[in-house]
Amino acid sequence: MALLPVEEYKGRVIVVDTKKDASRAVEYLSKFTQVGFDTETRPSFKKGQRFKIALMQISTDEVCFLFRLNRIGIPADLEAFLSNKDILKIGLSLRDDFGAIKKRTDIEPANFLDLQNYVKQFAIEDASLQKIYAILFGKKISKGQRLTNWEADALSDSQKKYAALDAWACLKIYNQLNQNK
Repeated sequence: MALLPVEEYKGRVIVVDTKKDASRAVEYLSKFTQVGFDTETRPSFKKGQRFKIALMQISTDEVCFLFRLNRIGIPADLEAFLSNKDILKIGLSLRDDFGAIKKRTDIEPANFLDLQNYVKQFAIEDASLQKIYAILFGKKISKGQRLTNWEADALSDSQKKYAALDAWACLKIYNQLNQNK
């Protein structure tokens, strides 16, 4: 994998850090039948210290919204979106994400698909995002920004691209697997 070219997210990235912007983002996202999904939490380097989910990424093919949950919480519009049974939300290792969401709200997420389980029917055994992506597209996803501070006052361009890429890659993987069905 080390020799593979690095994938880069080339779509639009929109940072959502007000409830008004969250409403607009959800209105836009609600027009789609499926989206990519991921979350980021500030890493803890002290035993027993835990942080709440700081960022939620929801992506279409062209645009990824980065919801700054550490600033706006999970607004009612976003809660409704996460509970919407008509929109498929595609992610990876969702149990962790759901656990993190439960620390902020008691909604019941609906119509989520976890790629870790889904790829098994395509004879893909290693279910990490990097490995799945490398198998399907011959490119690697860098995890260099994973342990950065997702609660920073401003997200760096590298953080934004990393966060958007993870959500977008989930959608792209799902579409690729289903194109060949």
